[in-house]
Amino acid sequence: MVYTLWSKPVFKETPRYILFTHMLLNDSIQLIVTSMLYIFSLSFFKLITVACAFLVFVSSTTFNNAPLNLALMSLERYVAIRFPLRHAEIATQKRTHIAIAIIWFIGSINFTIDLLYGLVLDSNFLTSQIFCTRERLFKKPWQADVLQGFYIFYFVSVSVIILFTYVSILITARSISSNKESAAKAHKTVLLHIIQLGLCLTSFLYSTIERAAAMASTSSILFMDLRYLNYLFVLILPRCLSPLIYGLRDDAVCPLFMHYFRCSTGKRKPTVNVH
Repeated sequence: MVYTLWSKPVFKETPRYILFTHMLLNDSIQLIVTSMLYIFSLSFFKLITVACAFLVFVSSTTFNNAPLNLALMSLERYVAIRFPLRHAEIATQKRTHIAIAIIWFIGSINFTIDLLYGLVLDSNFLTSQIFCTRERLFKKPWQADVLQGFYIFYFVSVSVIILFTYVSILITARSISSNKESAAKAHKTVLLHIIQLGLCLTSFLYSTIERAAAMASTSSILFMDLRYLNYLFVLILPRCLSPLIYGLRDDAVCPLFMHYFRCSTGKRKPTVNVH
């Protein structure tokens, strides 16, 4: 999917597809790093704290980036429908890249605060060896409370933005007499963002389900099996489904993606029309 988006200049220049590419890369990075952390935890492998901090930073920031990116994608569709004549002026390539940089900054705030606090308390904080989890890295109870506060802020803010854009586009689609097809597509796109946000929210159930599995398991083997199923269906599957569904329903991306997916090298590439 990423190769498909990088294969045509129009995808690199259109804000909607720049954000979609960022979503794909962000989720891919998170899946890779989360899988590494999961393997380390299963094997009881210790890491030097500085390496663990880097992995947790990437995992935490990309997790926070996912809903923020959805909000940005919804706002881009909102501008396209509500202000069609000014869309090209407002949603420029440069502004899209700046918005992505802001997303990474916001997504990393909480981890940066925790890391600086650890360094202030202990100058040797990054030189010890630990089992690499966020809970082992940041042990203070208030840090877990602040983390939950950030999560609530992220998802409430994103939910409000997506619902606002959904309702606004719905009202616009009913009121305008022309370009109803474009408005209807934008309406369905934002509705998909709501579903994607729901898939992101399932990640919050991971720790709760793991604690319940630990209490209910009668043996360590059963717990490891339940933990793997929890990891697969709560963390991995939603991250894989979300961008795949979004890409396959896009009229510009899907034909080209299927062309590369089927290795149709000898056939003529589909024409890309971005609306």
